[in-house]
Amino acid sequence: MNRYPVWKYTILVIVLLVGVLYTLPNFFGEAPAVQVSSAKSAVKVDEAVRERVAQAVKAAGLNADAVTLDGSSVRARFENTDEQLKARDAVQRALIPDANDAPYVVALNLLSRSPAWLTKLGAVPMYLGLDLRGGVHFMLQVDMNAALDKKVESYAGDLRGALRDKNIRHGGVSRDGQAVEVRARDAATVTAVKNVIADQFPDLVVSDAGDGESARVVARIKPEAVRKVQDQALKQNITTLHNRINELGVAEPVIQQQGADRIVVQLPGVQDTAKAKDILGRTATLEVRMVDESSEARAAERGAGSVPFGDEKYSDRGGQAVVVKKQVILTGENLTDAQPGFENQTQQPTVNLTLDAKGSRIFRDITRDNIGKRMAIVLFEKGKGEVVTAPVIRSEIGGGRVQISGSMSTTEANDTALLLRAGSLAAPMEIIEERTIGPSLGAENISRGFHSVAWGLAAIAVFMCIYYALFGVISTIALLVNVMLLVAILSMLQATLTLPGIAAMALALGVAIDSNVLINERIREELRNGASPQAAIAAGYDRAWATILDSNVTTLIAGLALLAFGSGPVRGFAVVHCIGILTSMFSAVFFSRGLVNLWYGRRKKLKSVAIGTVWRPGADEASRAVAK
Repeated sequence: MNRYPVWKYTILVIVLLVGVLYTLPNFFGEAPAVQVSSAKSAVKVDEAVRERVAQAVKAAGLNADAVTLDGSSVRARFENTDEQLKARDAVQRALIPDANDAPYVVALNLLSRSPAWLTKLGAVPMYLGLDLRGGVHFMLQVDMNAALDKKVESYAGDLRGALRDKNIRHGGVSRDGQAVEVRARDAATVTAVKNVIADQFPDLVVSDAGDGESARVVARIKPEAVRKVQDQALKQNITTLHNRINELGVAEPVIQQQGADRIVVQLPGVQDTAKAKDILGRTATLEVRMVDESSEARAAERGAGSVPFGDEKYSDRGGQAVVVKKQVILTGENLTDAQPGFENQTQQPTVNLTLDAKGSRIFRDITRDNIGKRMAIVLFEKGKGEVVTAPVIRSEIGGGRVQISGSMSTTEANDTALLLRAGSLAAPMEIIEERTIGPSLGAENISRGFHSVAWGLAAIAVFMCIYYALFGVISTIALLVNVMLLVAILSMLQATLTLPGIAAMALALGVAIDSNVLINERIREELRNGASPQAAIAAGYDRAWATILDSNVTTLIAGLALLAFGSGPVRGFAVVHCIGILTSMFSAVFFSRGLVNLWYGRRKKLKSVAIGTVWRPGADEASRAVAK
């Protein structure tokens, strides 16, 4: 009746072992660290860079706990923040001789102290939010007017090209604020212009006006198209910010939209506010230029002569010099998309570009007139240019779709596509709010949150043990298992724990113990009705299950509603709350019954159970009769 089969106990043991394994990393804490990552696409962070970092640290007389190459960054871990700051200065001196042309980003960070064997098993600690770990908080205002101006300027160029292709003669196409204005000589031209706009520019709405001498066609962006442009600008800025913040090595950055034109950026663990602002405010522009194929330019590339007049010299991704002409053919504004791919015949990695109408026309003309010559794509960051690729033009390319191929790997193709696609912001941004939370304040929040959960757990444990005796002890053990499983699942999911999440943990304790109270009271009720101890235990768990399921499901619905409609801290609370409900159902019912069955299940002649005072009908009358 009250016996678990072996397979159920096996499940319990496996769950406990997994829970312990994934909970352990959260107890080792974090160590201050220095992280080195690439500041340019041409600069790679590899084992050689790791050796240089280790040598710089050693030359400064510092002892690093570990210097490791983790993905695309080198991380050096130290015992305290004093050594961390000294190490940062030493690494910067060794790796960055010119601060105005920094090849690397050297940033302060925090790393887990978990043993290597736990990390190899995939057991890593939970991410801590800004309020627990410390870090920086920015509120960015996106200039939507600039995004609309850029879009209108693009429409003006595209419309000018479309009218030329249709051989429609006009008095000029210009931008007037956020409207495109076309001057026409007669009514027939006005009609032709309107037809072109209706056929090729569905996002524009047309109106005409006359100034007495000539007619004008004024096209404005439709309101729904305006909202689309603003949404796209916001999304592209968020994507670009994600790509840039990866350089800082932030474990779990928060980058989310707030309102119609604002972006919130939270960088837990980052204490270098100046470096964070530098990364966020970085601008990148893309230019397409022709490579100078003259003998003077070739000599300049070898360092045997000066750069010819009208040319500039930049380095490519391999460090080789490339002399390009100053004349800009295309800019990143003409690029609408860039995706990695493979060439159909050779299966070599390629980068596939998509250009707008203006860019397509210019690119078609340039490739037609320069077959056999090289064309360079130059990326500018902080005023420094870098040749991303310089392919040879094989044939005329039209249709707005360009394929860049050459001696590049799949990784290089992905990196190049990323740079071309999201290297620059869609609209300017301004930091309107800035906050820095120190690690000491974060540690204080952790301490307070931990103590609140611990004291709440202790108070519940004392009450349960006194009121329900042995069953109270079992309920307390189940409650501890519930907390452990909750922390383990959050660690496995790499969720971010914040102060609201700790509040949800405290609430989960109350929800979990409520289930055990229902079970214990049900067992008491069965004992009062005269059932045998074994039958009372079985009936108590079986009959309390329906009530426990109903109460937890209704609470879970409320948590899912918070998760679906909430944002920020509310969602963090909801995640922990929902997971806590699921773990409480497992620990309060399945695990606690396993302990009860293990203790009482094999006793065939069980006469009583330790579940506190059980009041029976008629007990008071019997005691009063004995007293008389």
